[in-house]
Amino acid sequence: MTDQRLLANGRLPASTEMSPKQVVEKTELLEFIPAGTQVYVTDLGNCSEDMIVDAARILRDNKLTAVPHMAARRYASREDFERRITRLTQEAGATEVLAIAGEAEKAGPLTSSVALLETGLFDKLGIKKIAVAGHPEGAPDIKPDVIKSFLQRKHELARESDAEFRIVTQFGFDPHRVSLWLDELREWGNEFPVHVGVAGPAKMTTLLKYAAFAGVENSFNFLKKRGGAVVSMLSGYDPDTMVDPLETRVTSQPNAQLAQIHAYPFGGIQKTAEWLHSRGSWSFQTSSSILTANESA
Repeated sequence: MTDQRLLANGRLPASTEMSPKQVVEKTELLEFIPAGTQVYVTDLGNCSEDMIVDAARILRDNKLTAVPHMAARRYASREDFERRITRLTQEAGATEVLAIAGEAEKAGPLTSSVALLETGLFDKLGIKKIAVAGHPEGAPDIKPDVIKSFLQRKHELARESDAEFRIVTQFGFDPHRVSLWLDELREWGNEFPVHVGVAGPAKMTTLLKYAAFAGVENSFNFLKKRGGAVVSMLSGYDPDTMVDPLETRVTSQPNAQLAQIHAYPFGGIQKTAEWLHSRGSWSFQTSSSILTANESA
């Protein structure tokens, strides 16, 4: 496992994400994101393959690292998946991906991220870094023992692969719950560094909508109780209430496995970028600014 790393200022580095349409049609937003940043390219089934590939290429041309979502159930056949990953690597120069199961009205033969990994196409086509999904609050349709077995299988495949693997999680609002989940992962024998999902600054009403969609209402209810329901719903969300305790964990626990945060820009890319810049989580691309947890303690 890659050592968890803090910036010299004690902050966790960050990635973020954008829809293909945002990247292609609002390229001015890219000016808010520093060179070298990992920008995940979402696939919600509402954009064409051409637009997804174009988005990855535009990110590369702007010196950003595109991380396209590869949603297994969206491919009607193995050939469709192979065409997509071939185009992303050859036309857009993609070297990183997020492998997920995804959702589709009619799933094809590939029904999980493990199925994507087992094709061997990521290695064959030059993918160097592979992210897989993590769910600190559990997955509504998957039992914990199944999640554990999938993670163990991913570790087996990682040992056979030349790529580096990491876990990127769904967003949440309860840092204590994330810490308990990280402990559980370690007990399972996890060797992958973990990038914890965090909602960027946004109105509480906006977060409520996304929390319901993503199935993290319990975590959102924790947030409301902590701040008081009326005040919280009227005021904006401060993501540092989630991130600060995570950074404390990394400093105090060298084996925390927590390596980075992934900022979901529900309040907009500009607002999220300004928050990350103000807290010092953007400038992670220079190795001289990075410390291990032991060095920062």
